[in-house]
Amino acid sequence: MTSNTERQLHLNLFIMSTGHHEASWRHPDARPEAATDFQYYRDLARTAERGKMDSVFIAAKYRLANTIENRVIPQLEAITLLSALAAATERIGLTGTASTTYNEPYTLARQFASLDHISGGRAGWNIVTSTGDATAHNFSRDRHPEHQERYDQGREFVEIAKRLWDGWAEDALVIDKASGVYANRSRILPADYEGRYFSVKGPLNLPRSPQTYPVLVQAGSSEEGRQFAAELAEVIFTAQSTMANSLAFCEDMRRRLKAFGRPSESLKLLPGFVPIIGDTEQDAKRKERELNELSVSAYGLRTMSDLLQIDLSLYPIDGLVPLKDLPDISEIRGLKSRFQLLTDLARRESLTIRELIIRTAGGRGHYTFAGTPSQIADELQRWLREGAADGFNLMPPLLPGGLDDFVDKVVPELQSRGIYRTEYTGRTLREHLGLPLPTGRQMAEVAPTARP
Repeated sequence: MTSNTERQLHLNLFIMSTGHHEASWRHPDARPEAATDFQYYRDLARTAERGKMDSVFIAAKYRLANTIENRVIPQLEAITLLSALAAATERIGLTGTASTTYNEPYTLARQFASLDHISGGRAGWNIVTSTGDATAHNFSRDRHPEHQERYDQGREFVEIAKRLWDGWAEDALVIDKASGVYANRSRILPADYEGRYFSVKGPLNLPRSPQTYPVLVQAGSSEEGRQFAAELAEVIFTAQSTMANSLAFCEDMRRRLKAFGRPSESLKLLPGFVPIIGDTEQDAKRKERELNELSVSAYGLRTMSDLLQIDLSLYPIDGLVPLKDLPDISEIRGLKSRFQLLTDLARRESLTIRELIIRTAGGRGHYTFAGTPSQIADELQRWLREGAADGFNLMPPLLPGGLDDFVDKVVPELQSRGIYRTEYTGRTLREHLGLPLPTGRQMAEVAPTARP
């Protein structure tokens, strides 16, 4: 997270059904019927790979939203889909969301180790603690844990997973047919973890994977989310509505990294970016307007009410956002950082409820920019040059067309400026991101032993 202009731009494709605009599924070019079609996701991943992107990212939710009638919500389970995509691609990274609140560490460690083996070292884990009581109700629980508790649980979960992943030394596999020895048991350590939330013996029943463990990603910008990322993550996905906000966020993360004894380059900052691409600026604005006009106001109103945790239908839609009636951020049990982003935006620009819904329809508060390929490349380069980002979590508002336009029109602009790769130089996701292999914390404590 330095401001060196020699740095290369990192790009991750965030795939969401028909696109990130809430009304994308209604666009004539959208394919909402393909939300569960593997071939659709395969084609998107291959296009992103043709664009030499670091990774594709599949999010995950553990419940059906109450706005299903107005938006394409279904998406294939992340790890299953990424495992299939591993066989359909060659170089691009494969990042998936999985919750530390509604999974078991041993199971998830096996899944991501398997994905890393299957893909030849291209796995990434977006670590989330999930949100909402509706999710808890799907997992035999009465309510979702409080904010602090779920992050405390998340820390234990990640620590256990790392112990399981680096439990196998690189020389643990002997595979000596003559002597009949497959593995050196003394070079395989158990996790031996006893905590407040989990107790896991181990070891993992899979050998060390190509990356040792997947790239660790955190997608949260609350106070607790920032601390979690500074302590454990290697990439952070974040929502920043302006470059100034992203700069401030970046500076804050540098301070936090230093407190944990980590160098600034050990964490890649990738804010969300929603590009609307036109052959002319007017064409781009037209595309943006057309998508906004397809928005269903009832959906937007319910979504915004959920995010702000107040029933906005009780207020005039063309009246100012009722900031004084909103709960205090300390009362928010779910997406605290998104709540803060939306209230800051409404306050800063004196937005009406309708204006706030429209402003966030394309990217839910992520930075949205409509322009020509050259203008978009200018904007990405400006953020990189000023040290406001190491790259971007690309969120096309409409798929597949928005991705095609970005790869065919914006990527060549970035390459011509020398800030984006023209070919992959590595094989693993860590190599794409310029991240080192983990040192193998436990293995450093054990001296190599002779073969049995």
